[in-house]
Amino acid sequence: MNVEAVKSIYMFEMARMRRTILQSVISPVITTSLYFIVFGTAIGSRIQTVEGVSYGAFITPGLIMLTLLTQCIGNGSIGIYFPKFTGTIYEILSAPVSMTEILLGYVGAAATKGLLIGLIILATASFFVDVRIAHPFMMAVFLVLTAVTFSLFGFIIGVWARNFEQLNIVPMLVVPPLTFLGGSFYSINMLPPFWQTVSHFNPVLYLVSGFRWSFYEIADVNPVVSLGMIGLFLLICLSVIGWIFKTGYRLRS
Repeated sequence: MNVEAVKSIYMFEMARMRRTILQSVISPVITTSLYFIVFGTAIGSRIQTVEGVSYGAFITPGLIMLTLLTQCIGNGSIGIYFPKFTGTIYEILSAPVSMTEILLGYVGAAATKGLLIGLIILATASFFVDVRIAHPFMMAVFLVLTAVTFSLFGFIIGVWARNFEQLNIVPMLVVPPLTFLGGSFYSINMLPPFWQTVSHFNPVLYLVSGFRWSFYEIADVNPVVSLGMIGLFLLICLSVIGWIFKTGYRLRS
C-alpha cells in the first residue's frame, strides 16, 4: 500500500473544501437551517408530534441524510471528474499508484467532507430542536456506511459523466426527490396502504428510517433491514467500480 499516494490525493481533495468553504460548508448548513425554520414553524405548528416526537426533532435525521447524500455524491463525482476534464487523470494512471489507492484517496476525502458537514448540521439542529440520540454507536455506523457508500456511488457517476450536465443529473434531479419521498418529513405510516407499499421501493427510505431509529427508536422499516440495504448497495457500488478498473471504462479512453 502506497500510503503517501493515498495521502496526497486525500489532502489535495480536502484542500478543495478549504478553498470553497462558502459553497462546501456554509451553503448546505444555511440551507438546512432554513428547512428547520420553515418546516418547523409552518408545518410544526400544525403537526405537534409524529409518533411521540416533536415534528422539528422528527425531521432532523431526514435533513441530515438529505445533505449527506447530496454532498457525498457531489464530492465523490467531482473529485474524479475534474482530472478527466483537465486530462490529469492520465498522469495519475501512469504513476506508480494502484487503482485501490486512487479509490481510497478520492472516496475517503468525499466521505470525510460529507461526514463533517453532517456533524455540523447535527450540531446546528440542537439550536432549533431538542435532539436526542438513543444509540450513538449505531448513528455513527449509519453515518459512516452511508457516507462511504454514496461517495463510491458519486465516484461511479464522475467516471460515467461526459459533461457537467450528466455530472449533475443524479445529485440534483434524482436524490432530492427520492429523499423527500423517502420519509424525511413524514412517517410512511401516515400514507394510505398503497403508497406505503410504493415507498418501500424507494432505497432512501431505508437510510432515513434506520438513521432515525438511532435517534428516537422509531422506524418505518426494521433497522436491521435498513443496515442490510446499505450493505447491499455498498457491495453493488464496489462491484461496479471493480468492473470499471478492470475494463478502464471512460478512464483510459
